[in-house]
Amino acid sequence: MEKPKFFYLLTGVCAMMTLIFFSGCKKKSEPGNASVTSNKLAVADLKTDAAAAFIHPGVLNTQATLDFIRTEANNSASSRFAAYNSTVLGYINSNPIPTSFPAVVHAQANFNTPTEVQLKGNAILAYAIALRWAKTGDAAYATQAKNILDGWASHFQSIDVINQPNGSATEFRQTYLEASWAAPSFVAAAEIIRYYTVNGQGAGWAADKQLQFESFLNNLKNNYINHVTEVGFHNNWDVSAGYAKMAIGVYLNSQTVYQSGVDMIKSVLPQVILADGTVTELCSRVDCHHFQYSLTGLSYAAEIASIQGDNSIYTANSNRLSAGYDYMRRAYNNQISCKSCSGAAIYPGVEVANRHYNTGNTQSLRNISPPYGVPDIGFLGFTTYTHYNVP
Repeated sequence: MEKPKFFYLLTGVCAMMTLIFFSGCKKKSEPGNASVTSNKLAVADLKTDAAAAFIHPGVLNTQATLDFIRTEANNSASSRFAAYNSTVLGYINSNPIPTSFPAVVHAQANFNTPTEVQLKGNAILAYAIALRWAKTGDAAYATQAKNILDGWASHFQSIDVINQPNGSATEFRQTYLEASWAAPSFVAAAEIIRYYTVNGQGAGWAADKQLQFESFLNNLKNNYINHVTEVGFHNNWDVSAGYAKMAIGVYLNSQTVYQSGVDMIKSVLPQVILADGTVTELCSRVDCHHFQYSLTGLSYAAEIASIQGDNSIYTANSNRLSAGYDYMRRAYNNQISCKSCSGAAIYPGVEVANRHYNTGNTQSLRNISPPYGVPDIGFLGFTTYTHYNVP
């Protein structure tokens, strides 16, 4: 039977109303620029931003690598078993699980405040416990890791600055660096808890808690990490922020955030490591660890990209990162005129770089003091456990 004319009129009106409704729902903000007050909107935007699917877990570890190390680490005759006990389990046993979480973290340049230590230390602790759960499959450890992630996500509000002992105010820019250090460590833990399965069994992280954690990451990114480029240092600060944004982008499934991190890394790489391999921060600092901040951050960023199917950071500027490790080997051989690093700590980024490059210099460096624990809470450790001789 033919439909009455008012039916077609009604259908047209409904179609127009539908078009108006969806037009009004278009994204109104760039995902990387939302303020802390619009975290929920930012999360919703980021969910639709993935141009291509990300591999999960996808920050330093994958399902396959975690499966491999789990098998070896559960064999008491394996060197992986010893590496696990001395690094992962050693860190867990030396750091109590937190029962409270500060709303405000206080930052201070050149000094570690108690809340700053807790922020970065708890991020690494959550990662260590996530690795413990991945090894054992014991749900109790998954719960411990989730409690740390949920505790920070539900309590954290901001990072603020306090005065230095001489009375001068610490510049607010230090807060940008603290967030850049903490965020990717939290993300590495969250990637395992959210995506890894032990014999098909996941950690059981509630969806609302995952959303809460995403808001926490958006707070760190939008209000602190995104501002690192304003400082203009073009050194380990930019490296740390780029690495952090790559990790966050993977976790949030945001190609925009991830790519902005990749762009930062590729931009700062030739400034941090010169064409002849010179790592500029070695001679400009009074220590042997700041230049390793850059090398470690670059190695971790390169590894994240590699997991996602892109080796371009490892190969960028004619394998510039590898040349940086050649320079580092010279520093440990007393062959750099400005400074000798003989006897100084080796940072865990070496292990990750060696897994990819496997040169005589990276092999020599990683043999100086394995297994790598956590020489500095600015970056994840345990890489001898997670990366050495892992296919």
